Amino acid sequence: MFGLAIGVVTVAGAGAATYQSMAPTGQWFGKNFCRGNTEFKQIALTFDDGPNDPYTLDLLDVLARHDVRATFFMIGRYVRQHPDIAAEVAQRGHIIGNHTFTHPLLTIQSMSRIRDEITHCSAALTDAVGEHSNLFRPPWGGRRPVVFKLARQLGLEPVMWNVTGYDWNAPSADYIDQKVSRRVRGGAVVLLHDGGHAAFGADRSKTVEVVDRIIIRYKAEGYEFVTIPQMIRGIQS
Repeated sequence: MFGLAIGVVTVAGAGAATYQSMAPTGQWFGKNFCRGNTEFKQIALTFDDGPNDPYTLDLLDVLARHDVRATFFMIGRYVRQHPDIAAEVAQRGHIIGNHTFTHPLLTIQSMSRIRDEITHCSAALTDAVGEHSNLFRPPWGGRRPVVFKLARQLGLEPVMWNVTGYDWNAPSADYIDQKVSRRVRGGAVVLLHDGGHAAFGADRSKTVEVVDRIIIRYKAEGYEFVTIPQMIRGIQS
């Protein structure tokens, strides 16, 4: 009976650890920023897996129309393909962060591979846009203790999220909108995608449409749209 109890606890512990390795708000495997101050009516829009043609540029036009700045976590190999799009994101005043070079699941990579993925992405970003943020988001949010430790050794700060639109395979813009609106509160860090990790050119037209809706709706409710660094400074001040 005692052995059975130990087995149950062990399995439960393993399950909890697996969950924490992918949970966007989990802190077991290293402290990360995943939400702002809930007392502030602020929303941070974040976009993963770009740059992507034409949807990153379409998204920039929507953001410009509403005078909103966002945070983009870019894949290094796409930055190498289209440094002009990455440069345009920076020139329009948005924040650019590191999303690794090829978008592997870091929970199963060696330390040397993790280091290479991060440093090669940083190099691609520097070549394309010059100085950029020290923000880092792991692909799929996957991490184990060494991932964030290594990122910090490289001078990067891990950023996750607490609201997602599930837009990578959404059946409609309404579906994405519903997923986001259910969870948005003050201090929300919203995960959306301007590209796709599997291949360059992923269709993100639904995301572009939804971002326009989200900004209109929440600005009308008195929310301010900020970048991740602005949201972090708000907590620290």
